Amino acid sequence: MNQRFYSLDVFRGATVALMILVNNPGSWAHIYTPLEHAPWHGVTPTDLVFPFFLFAVGNAMAFVLPKLEAAGESVFWKKVMKRSLLIFLIGLFLNWFPFIKWDNDQLVAKPWAYITSDGKASGIRIFGVLQRIALCYFFASVIAHFGKQKGAFVAGAFLLLAYWFVCIAANPADPFSFAGWFGTKIDLALLGEAHIYKGEGSSFDPEGLMSTAGAVVQVIFGYLAGSYIVQKGKTAEMVNGLFVAGCVLLFTGYCWNMVFPINKKIWTSSYTVYTTGLALLILALMIYVIEFKEWRGRWSRFFDVFGKNALFIFAMSAILPRLLALIRIPAGVGLDGKPTYFTPFAWFYEHVCKPILPAEPRAGSLIYALCFITMMWSFAWLLDKKKIYIKV
Repeated sequence: MNQRFYSLDVFRGATVALMILVNNPGSWAHIYTPLEHAPWHGVTPTDLVFPFFLFAVGNAMAFVLPKLEAAGESVFWKKVMKRSLLIFLIGLFLNWFPFIKWDNDQLVAKPWAYITSDGKASGIRIFGVLQRIALCYFFASVIAHFGKQKGAFVAGAFLLLAYWFVCIAANPADPFSFAGWFGTKIDLALLGEAHIYKGEGSSFDPEGLMSTAGAVVQVIFGYLAGSYIVQKGKTAEMVNGLFVAGCVLLFTGYCWNMVFPINKKIWTSSYTVYTTGLALLILALMIYVIEFKEWRGRWSRFFDVFGKNALFIFAMSAILPRLLALIRIPAGVGLDGKPTYFTPFAWFYEHVCKPILPAEPRAGSLIYALCFITMMWSFAWLLDKKKIYIKV
């Protein structure tokens, strides 16, 4: 049964829109709590965005994979390997872009690795959001190709349980803390300290190698849900099945959280199960509202255009701030007597968004994020209007 599900496009587009929103506040120091990641254990609305996108990647696989397999083994491997490699390299490109930076009053090349003035190793981060998407897409595609639906479910369950076991076995005394989690040591050994994310105050990569296992299963679950949708078609049985499965996974993830805490930064198995349950419930609701009740209009159109050029628009949301950061607007003199500068986006936040509600800096930060996402939507809308769809 080959039916078009507009609701899946809206779901995918909504996740892209929210990813851009939470990644581009006016000020990282002033963010409303729901738009921040949980400090460690726990989950906020922001922590749902990335797993929902991976779930959507799995949904799309259920529609595309049969066509690739029907074309033959060589076509399947060529397409999957090419797409995975391109997405990974685009992510690496974004981490390095624009390849130059300001050093005092000079533009210098951004080196692959170097030692900072305080003797610490630094450089270009190897992993990131797009790199994780690439790895998850590749491994989930291979698992689904060889295992089909039943094998993919078994492989997913095995990965979740194995990850839980390895976490505990590696450090029985303190397996789930920031300092005690085993994955950081492996990431440091394989990638090198210079190429690890340092936004947590020390070398720790939330998109590192070891935490990828649960994220791969997120795509597998999305593939299984998509396959179920394809098989059942637009029926009440399909919607009810998604809703029941979502309730079961949500409850399972909540119970598992008691012994294996829900944690996005190390992508615990309970986090995978819990967020998949929420994704299924929201997807079931969207299918019911959009496909059955036909409640669609400007709101669905807004998200739909994001979904049609999802990876390109996400990449553009990262490229523009980095590129415009090379433009310096004088901002006065710092405490050290040296001149300070705004980037164009920082100037817009400081002089346009922030003054709107000066007593509530978080509001100005959110206004900036909404302006930014409106700009990204305009790009997406223009591409859609001209029927330009950039696929990887």
